[in-house]
Amino acid sequence: MKTSQLRPLLAFAGILIFFYSPENIIGIYAQNEQETELQSEIDYKIEAPAFELADLDGQIVKLEDFNDKILVIHFATTWCPFCNAEAPHLEKLYQDYRNRDVEVIIIDVKEPKELVQERLKDKYDLSFPILLDKDGTVAASYAPGDILPDLSRDEVMLASNLIIDRQGKIQFLSLLDSKNFDAELAALKKKLDELL
Repeated sequence: MKTSQLRPLLAFAGILIFFYSPENIIGIYAQNEQETELQSEIDYKIEAPAFELADLDGQIVKLEDFNDKILVIHFATTWCPFCNAEAPHLEKLYQDYRNRDVEVIIIDVKEPKELVQERLKDKYDLSFPILLDKDGTVAASYAPGDILPDLSRDEVMLASNLIIDRQGKIQFLSLLDSKNFDAELAALKKKLDELL
């Protein structure tokens, strides 16, 4: 196996090892004072980093295209089993919320268009946009600086979900939690309902 093929597998193994360590933070949520769920020291009610990425049809999509909407972003790769488990639930979420001014996108990290088309869009019959972060720069721009410092910033964001409100602020961020994996996106839906 080539070194370039081993890198994603080693990164994924590092993520799994981290999340199975009980002393480490396993999930982050932007919250108000009344909520008692896990919270980090970072205030995630910050402005979402701007991005400009091509979708699978080659059309350029920008964060600002979603102004006046609530945006759900999922960072994924085709080789991530957690991302694949969430894909059909993201489609259901999109169908359930799209008439309520909620948009859903997947940002695929460092994979070729053809692979993403076959193993994500076509396999799960996804009807919302999938954007291509060819070098991982956008994923890295969303990664908390003090979480999983041994991983590259784009790898930290794999299988994460975000909600960006109508003002462009991040209102919810969940990183992969392999012990309490929420494939059906219950926590994300709860926060969406609060924002609507």
